[in-house]
Amino acid sequence: MSDRQQAELGSVQKTLFIPLAARARESGRKRPALRDPKAVEMIASIDFDTATYSRGWGGAFITVQRTLVFDWWVRQFLAGHPGGTVVELGTGLNTRFERTDNGTVQWIDLDLPDTIALRRRFFADTDRRQMIAASLLDEDWLGAVEQRPAPYFFVSEGVLPYLAEDDVTTTLARIATRFPGALLAFDTVNSQSTVYQHKMAAKRGIAPWRWACDDPRSLEKFGLRVLESAAITRMPPGLRAQLPAHYRYVRRLADPIFGKSPALTLFRAG
Repeated sequence: MSDRQQAELGSVQKTLFIPLAARARESGRKRPALRDPKAVEMIASIDFDTATYSRGWGGAFITVQRTLVFDWWVRQFLAGHPGGTVVELGTGLNTRFERTDNGTVQWIDLDLPDTIALRRRFFADTDRRQMIAASLLDEDWLGAVEQRPAPYFFVSEGVLPYLAEDDVTTTLARIATRFPGALLAFDTVNSQSTVYQHKMAAKRGIAPWRWACDDPRSLEKFGLRVLESAAITRMPPGLRAQLPAHYRYVRRLADPIFGKSPALTLFRAG
């Protein structure tokens, strides 16, 4: 561990290690559902509490399946709009750009300053990709997005449940107003799952979720329209057909346990 780099992060920001560890673990499987060599590199070089943030088959399964759905939606967007702009809200140490880059997409990775400082150890800005150190609750970063070409796809994975409800709805309404026609994809967790997570978070000493959403369609009053709904055990048909055979089998077994939460939803603004 002595040669690993320290990471000074806030409690919510530290949860970025959960999906990072899950992707690295998945990449080491014989027939992985996704390959993320950059995640393997980062896990090997950052000193973090593996006992807290890299444990449990169920959590890793949920995270990988969730990531696959969001990657799928981003690829579908880029298939129709190869020069469009993708904005990753609360990017953490995500490597979605590496997994979905088509050579022409414009990309913005947004997160808090401490996370972006860590991220810059492994990634660099380019003419098509920009890292922005800011809270997604602020407004200044929206101007940087507007400087990139339309159409826009905003994606946020494993982030919004950690925010207060008013902050979430205000941010979503602001994006919907500034970028009519844009796509937004994010996950929501229901009240029952939130109660369970609070118990688990207290036991493990990690940040608790703050926002529960029992019906993603309730967000339509903030200027969003549901286009597609998915879950980690109910993936888009095209994606489901691409999964390794063992994952299709495990999905059926996991449905009674994980079928209802988190909900993965694709919206259109306006």
